[in-house]
Parts: sequence; structure tokens; C-alpha cells
Amino acid sequence: TVEPSSTPDSSAVETTEDNPDGGCHIYRYGNYRADISVVEGILEVNIIQMTNIQMTESQAENSLVDFVVTCQGSLPTDVCTVVSDPTCQVSRSVVCDPIVTDKCHLTVRRAFDEPGTYCINITLGDDTSQALASALISVNGGELP
Repeated sequence: TVEPSSTPDSSAVETTEDNPDGGCHIYRYGNYRADISVVEGILEVNIIQMTNIQMTESQAENSLVDFVVTCQGSLPTDVCTVVSDPTCQVSRSVVCDPIVTDKCHLTVRRAFDEPGTYCINITLGDDTSQALASALISVNGGELP
């Protein structure tokens, strides 16, 4: 079937074709216009520092670690932390938080229930991109492999 298109360009034609697999394909010929926005996205994430936070004896059940994270590219709107076993294969917890920042340099504080060695994946994201950094960390006497 060939029908004139509803566009003002008289040379535009729309063709509909039945397909043996039960579907229908529409081919449109003519001049079309679209706006494309090119976004830079978050290009790179780095964990530049990990600091154990000293706790009092009454708070010793949870260890806190601050991760200083930098990135390049656009500014992130959320941060997710995945805590896994030392092989980075078995996930133990996932925490995601929205963030508001005017620079790509932030501190992420996370709690650990018990001493040990953990694989940490920190992901920074926005509406169009994500970037990941990973590290092994020893919490309260855990040994790195």
C-alpha cells in the first residue's frame, strides 16, 4: 500500500508491507527533522581515599568507613555502594542514595556489621550514564588476600 504522508513535503511517501512472521513494517521516505542532544556523561570514577572512622566502645558493633570519591565528566545525581565478599562475587548489601553536588569530589560513608575483608563497588550515576570504581578494603583487622 502506498499512501501520501501527512507531512507538508509532497515527496514524502509511506509504505506498509505485510511480513510473513505476522508483523508489519512501515517504511517512510522523505525529509524528517529531529533534535539530538549529546551528553558527556560520567566518564570516570576513582576512590582516592578510604578512612576507618574511630568509634567508641559502645558503638563498636558497626564500623564506619569514609570513601573519598572523584569523577570526571558530568555531575552525578546518585551514588550506590555494593559490598561483596573478597572475590567480588557474592553481594552482601547494596545502598543507594541521591546526592546533590556542585563538584565531582564527595565523601561516601558506609557502615560494616563485622570485621573482615570486603570488595567495594561504588557507582556514580545520573540520568544518562553510570561509572564504577572498585576496591578491596580491610575493616577492623580483616586481612586482604
